[in-house]
Amino acid sequence: MTLEEFSAGEQKTESDPDNVVLCLLAADEDDDRDVALQIHFTLIQAFCCENDINILRVSNPGRLAELLLLEPDASPAASEGAEQPPDLHCVLVTNPHSSQWKDPALSQLICFCRESRYMDQWVPVINLPER
Repeated sequence: MTLEEFSAGEQKTESDPDNVVLCLLAADEDDDRDVALQIHFTLIQAFCCENDINILRVSNPGRLAELLLLEPDASPAASEGAEQPPDLHCVLVTNPHSSQWKDPALSQLICFCRESRYMDQWVPVINLPER
């Protein structure tokens, strides 16, 4: 399973887009007031629904970065020439060999998305608490 970023309306993927099995949309409370980002999310959700890609909203993009081990080093030396943190508003999860390789965690997550749709919750939300 690989993670690929889909940010600022530009798809950054080197693999076959047909292998995308999950789209994570991450936003915090401040992002909820960002009209442009909400329009972006709406377009992504429409694309994902049309192409049978599971969608999951995640609160707390900073915590998501920590879980994905993408949080930049907070030391003073690192902050001098610090890079911008990665934009995790939209992360695509791919499964390049879906017929040959099954990840049990990914299967459970996809099952959760499917069950949520059966209960008319088309975009389930997972709240990631601070550490």
